[in-house]
Amino acid sequence: MSKKRQVLGKGLGALMRDAEDESEVDVAVESENSKEKKIEKTEKAEKRPAKKSSLPAQIESDESGTLWIDPHLLKPNPHQPRQIFDDDALNELADSIREHGVVQPIVIEDAGDGTFFIIAGERRTRASILAEQKKVPVQLRKFNDEKKLEIALIENIQRSDLNPIEEAQAYYNLMQLGGLSQDEVAKKVGKGRPTVANALRLLKLPEDMQNSLIVGQITAGHARALLSVLNPADQRVLFNKIIGESISVRQAENEAARLNEGSRAANPKDAAANKQKKDADVAALEQKFIEALGTKVQMKGSLEKGSLVVEYFSRADLDRLYEIFVKE
Repeated sequence: MSKKRQVLGKGLGALMRDAEDESEVDVAVESENSKEKKIEKTEKAEKRPAKKSSLPAQIESDESGTLWIDPHLLKPNPHQPRQIFDDDALNELADSIREHGVVQPIVIEDAGDGTFFIIAGERRTRASILAEQKKVPVQLRKFNDEKKLEIALIENIQRSDLNPIEEAQAYYNLMQLGGLSQDEVAKKVGKGRPTVANALRLLKLPEDMQNSLIVGQITAGHARALLSVLNPADQRVLFNKIIGESISVRQAENEAARLNEGSRAANPKDAAANKQKKDADVAALEQKFIEALGTKVQMKGSLEKGSLVVEYFSRADLDRLYEIFVKE
C-alpha cells in the first residue's frame, strides 16, 4: 500500500511539474508570437501612408492644438448685424493686441474659396490687422445661416456693441431666417419680448431718422416719441425740432402729444373741419410743401393770391431751408 501511495504521489508531482513545464512553454510561445505580431504591425504602420490633416491648408495647428490663420483671410459674416465700427475703439483694441495678442479665439467658418467667414470676433479681426498680426487664434466651426446670425447677434448684444437700428435689424433678420416669433427671438437672445418689440418698431421710421439714431443725433427715446406722432408731416416737424433745438426726450413726448391734438393730427373730426376751412387744392399743395421742406408750412389765401409761411426752429434749421431755397 505504501508503495502505491508513493507511486501515486510521485505521479501527481510529476503531473504538476509537467503542467508547469507546459505552461512555461505556452507563455514563451505566446510571448514570441506577440513579438512577431508587434513587428508585423510596426512594419505595416511604416508602410501605411501618414494620415492627412482634415484642416484647410490655410490653417496651422500648434503643439497645444490651437489653430492659427492669417487675419487677412477672414471676411465678415454675411449676417453680421453690426455695420459701424468705432475707429477709436478699434485702435485701442489694436494697442492691446500688440501687447497681449488675441486672447479669445475668433470663431470662423470655411467659405470654400480659400477664405473664411467670421462668425464671432470681427472687431478682434479688424484690430489684429491694424496691429499687423501675422496669425490669430481661431476656432473652425460650421453653422447654418440662422445660427450665424444668432451667434453674431448674441455676441454683440452681450458686448453692447450694436446701435439701436442694427439691433432692430438683427432681430428682424433672425425672425425672417428662422420663421420665429418675437417671443422666440426674445428667448434666444435673452431679452424680454417688450424689448424686442420696441426695437422692431424703430424700423418703421423714415431712413433719415434711422440714420440720425445710428450716428447719435437722436436717442431711442426721441425715436419712440417720433413713432407716437400720427401724421407723417407732424412727425417730420417734430424731428426737425429735436435736431434743431436739441430738445429732451420728455419735451419731444410733450410736443408729440400736442401735434397729435393739432389740426393735422389723424383725428377724423379735426381733419374734416380743416378741409372745410381750406380749399382742397390749397390744402393738398400745403401738404406737399410740408413734406418737401420738412417743417411747418401754412398757405393763406387761394392758388391765385396769398401768403406762404414757412417756420424754422433753429439756426441750423434756417441754414437747411436756405440750402433748399437759395442754392437749389
